[in-house]
Amino acid sequence: MLDIQLLRTDLDYIAARLTSRGHTFPIAQFNALEAQRKSIQTHTQALQAKRNATSKQIGIAKQKGEDVSAIMAEVAQLGDELKQAENQLESIQAELQQILLVTPNLAHDSVPEGKSDADNREIRRWGTPRTFDFTIQDHVSIGESLGLLDFASAAKLSGARFNVMKGGIARLHRALAQFMLDTHVQEHGYTEVYVPYLVNAECLRGTGQLPKFDEDLFAVHAGSSSLSDSTVPTEQHPFKLHLIPTAEVPLTNIVREEIVPLEQLPLKLVAHTPCFRSEAGSYGKDTRGLIRQHQFDKVELVHIVHPQKSYEALEQLVSHAENILQKLALPYRVMTLCTGDMGFSAAKTYDIEVWLPAQNTYREISSCSNCEAFQARRMQARFRNEKGKPELLHTLNGSGLAVGRTLVAILENYQNADGSVTIPSALQSYMGGLDQLAIESGQ
Repeated sequence: MLDIQLLRTDLDYIAARLTSRGHTFPIAQFNALEAQRKSIQTHTQALQAKRNATSKQIGIAKQKGEDVSAIMAEVAQLGDELKQAENQLESIQAELQQILLVTPNLAHDSVPEGKSDADNREIRRWGTPRTFDFTIQDHVSIGESLGLLDFASAAKLSGARFNVMKGGIARLHRALAQFMLDTHVQEHGYTEVYVPYLVNAECLRGTGQLPKFDEDLFAVHAGSSSLSDSTVPTEQHPFKLHLIPTAEVPLTNIVREEIVPLEQLPLKLVAHTPCFRSEAGSYGKDTRGLIRQHQFDKVELVHIVHPQKSYEALEQLVSHAENILQKLALPYRVMTLCTGDMGFSAAKTYDIEVWLPAQNTYREISSCSNCEAFQARRMQARFRNEKGKPELLHTLNGSGLAVGRTLVAILENYQNADGSVTIPSALQSYMGGLDQLAIESGQ
C-alpha cells in the first residue's frame, strides 16, 4: 500500500498521479477522516495527561490521610472516556486502512501515461516470425488433430476453460516446466521453492489481491458451513483458504512480518505451480483453447531486494524470462506498460509478448513488475539497512514463463504441413530424445 504520510503531506499531487492509473482517490472522505483522527488524537492525549495528573493526586491525598474516593471516581470516569476515544480512533484508522487497501501503487516516473494497452510502448523485438508455405492451424486444431488435446473431456469433468492433455503434449507441457526451472536455477541463480497451493487471506492482502480482486479468486471452505476469515482455525471457525492465482503470493509472503539480514539480499526465488483464476469479467475473451484458463501452470520468479537495487533487478528479471524464449527460438517483443494498463501493485511493468502465427500477432507470455515497497508495506517485510535500522524491502515478480502459453507458442510456431509438430532442440533431452509429435507415431 501507499505510505499514508505521502497522502498527508501532498494529497492533491498524489491523487492526480493516481488518476493516470484510472483510480479516483476519495479526497473528501480522506480529509474528513484525517480531521476526525487529529481531533480525537488531541482529545485522547489530553485525557491521558489529565488521568495521569489525577492519578498522582491519589497518592498525595493518601499520604495526607484524606478521602480519595472522589478522585478515584474521577480517574475511573477519565478511563472510560479514554477507552471510548481510543475505540473511535481505532475505527477511524480502520477506515483509512480500507481506503489504502484499494488504492493502487504509484507509477514510476519512467512509465508512459496512457489508458489502455494501445498506449503501451514497444522496447525491443527478438527473432523473426516464420513464413509458412501452408495453411496455418491454431493450437487447438493442431492438438485435437494429434488426439492429444481433449477439451470435451475437460468440459465434462470441470466445465469451460479447463483442459485435458494427453501423451506427447502432456509430456511436452511437463518438459517445459522442468526446462524453465533448470534454466533459472542453474543459469540464473534462483533458489527453487515448493509452496502451498492454498493460502490464507493475509497472504492475498499482502500481495494486493485482496480486498480489491476478491471476485477473481477461488475460495475453499473447509471443515464447516460456519465460516470465518480468521487465519486462526478453531472447531467453530475453520480455515477459509484460497487457491493461489500465482506463485507470487506464497513466494513473496515468505518474508511477511520478517526482518531479513542485509547480507541475505537479494533473494531470488522460483516455483512451478498450478494457478487458479476465475477470470471474472473476461467472458467471451479467448474462450477457445489454452490462452485464458481457470487452471494453468506457471513458473514464477520473485526477487526480494534492497530498495536501491530494485530497478536493476527488474531489468535482470526480464532478461531471465527472455532467455527462455531465446533458447526455444520463439520470436517475441518486450513492451513497457502504460499507467492505465499496469497491475494494481506494480510501479513499473514490462510485458513479454510471444508471436502466435495463427493469430498473426504477439500475445503476453510474461509480465515482470517492480512493486517497490508497495507489497512490503502491506506485509511489513523489512531488512536491516547499512545503519542496522529496519527498512521496507522492494519486491518484484514475473513469469518465467506461463507454461500453457509457451506450449501454445511451440505448437503454432513449430507446426508442419503434415500436422506434426517439431520439438525445439532445447527440449528434446527432456522428451527422451523425441524430436516430433505426429499422428502416426501416437506420441
